[in-house]
Amino acid sequence: MFGKFVSKTVKCYYFSGMIKMVILGAGNIAQHLYTVFQSAEKLDVIQVYNRSKSALSYFKDVATITSLKHLAEADIYIIAVTDDAIPSIANKLPFTDRLVVHTSGSVSMHELHKKNRRGVFYPLQTFTKGIQIDFSTIPICLESGEKADFKILQKVADAIGTTSYKISSEQRRALHVSAVFVNNFSNHLYRIAHEICESNNVPFEILSPLIQETAAKINTLTPYMAQTGPAKRGDQKTIDSHLEKLDKDIHKEIYTLLTQSIAKTYGRH
Repeated sequence: MFGKFVSKTVKCYYFSGMIKMVILGAGNIAQHLYTVFQSAEKLDVIQVYNRSKSALSYFKDVATITSLKHLAEADIYIIAVTDDAIPSIANKLPFTDRLVVHTSGSVSMHELHKKNRRGVFYPLQTFTKGIQIDFSTIPICLESGEKADFKILQKVADAIGTTSYKISSEQRRALHVSAVFVNNFSNHLYRIAHEICESNNVPFEILSPLIQETAAKINTLTPYMAQTGPAKRGDQKTIDSHLEKLDKDIHKEIYTLLTQSIAKTYGRH
């Protein structure tokens, strides 16, 4: 265990002038960050880089480049690309001693090349192209190698109205795994439920109030206290009935594994 998991930042540091930023990448997260940064009074995205020119079509009101040789001088360079591509881009940057950060939840800060000052600016949220996000509701996980650079990252987070947290690379990796469970895995379970409803001519929308109430409970109860259902009760008759109803083996396997995990958690076996 990590002990105290996060420490919420409580100080905001103000600097004169604008913070000049370059975004490296043109994908989903890069687009969302560009949009919110451009709306902030104290931030100025002066350039966006991507290897593919066609991918840069989203960025209308800023200089775009397809070669790292043409990078402008900025206060911070934000690498917003796939996890595997982060070290490669960091290694190819044609300068030293500048603040370079990435936006990944699972990549260590130390994957960035040590020739530059390193940091992390990780927005903990799921992003979908075309769907606007209210960044004031998104926690930003910050990390840096130097205290002065942490203050800069704090100012960026403050400028877009978010709450920032000081999170180490190890803590962030644990947080990212947790996020996969609460977001990616839960959504896949929604997909399975949708499939079961469709195959039985039942509108999936009927489950919407249940989904909303389950999520809302976490605001007042721990997940342990909020758990309900046949696995917690040890209702084997209902469990057997559910398994009999499921047509696909993979669905039976998922149901059985989750049932066993819940039952073990609450001492049912």
